[in-house]
Amino acid sequence: MEMKIRFLGTGTSTGNPEIGCRCEVCTSSDRRDRRMRASLLLQTQGKNILIDCGPDFRWQILHTGITKIDAVLITHEHYDHVGGIDDLRPFCKFGDVDIYAEKYVSDAIQTRIPYAFYENKYPGVPNLEMHPLDINPFHIDGIEVTPVRIYHAKLPIFGYRIGNFAYLTDVKSIPDSEIDKLKDLEVLVIDALRPQAHISHLTTEESFDYIKKIKPKKAYLIHMSHHFGLHAEMEKKMPENVFISYDGLEITLPLNQTFASSTEIPLLEA
Repeated sequence: MEMKIRFLGTGTSTGNPEIGCRCEVCTSSDRRDRRMRASLLLQTQGKNILIDCGPDFRWQILHTGITKIDAVLITHEHYDHVGGIDDLRPFCKFGDVDIYAEKYVSDAIQTRIPYAFYENKYPGVPNLEMHPLDINPFHIDGIEVTPVRIYHAKLPIFGYRIGNFAYLTDVKSIPDSEIDKLKDLEVLVIDALRPQAHISHLTTEESFDYIKKIKPKKAYLIHMSHHFGLHAEMEKKMPENVFISYDGLEITLPLNQTFASSTEIPLLEA
């Protein structure tokens, strides 16, 4: 048994290239510098679990060949993380798609797409089953998921730990009380917006500090803006166990806690 992690999107809310920008990153010919909004697909024990479903979801999922999604974990209600939920409708052919989110996030989603939750829905709308979460661990068909409380500026949001893997996007701070939930990780995925300070995201150096504190075997940076820098240049500055994620990267983790490999998935060209 193994766990496959596919980075569907690794960019910030504006994506990269950013509309109207002609900086060296936005005009780069390196495909690793082209970043859609942050999202991740985790496959384990025959289940496909999506983390966040942003406005680029339709394009992100097309190249994967995935025909079912068993659960969607939502970190928070910002549009770049939930804007593609309506595009889950093809996955509702054989039943509801289960969405797990903190209660205030669940309420926000239902407010934004109320037609998906009417008692008498018209044909074709997505069939979504909302599962409001608290901070306690829960199970998806026997797979334990542990919410991790993190802060996006002052907004409380969730990261998630599944097995020896954890995903923390849009982080500015992690309470000391939550660090214990992140012990003995094989892989940590963590926010690193850019080198310059930001009110609601970790800088690269702040991300490195948390990686040193959490001590995963390997860490992958996510949610990078065009201010992050060119992938080819920035990867030279990474600590030994830190890597820059990019759209289409796949990581495989055997469930025996041994890290296996990372490979690139072919992407459809825009």
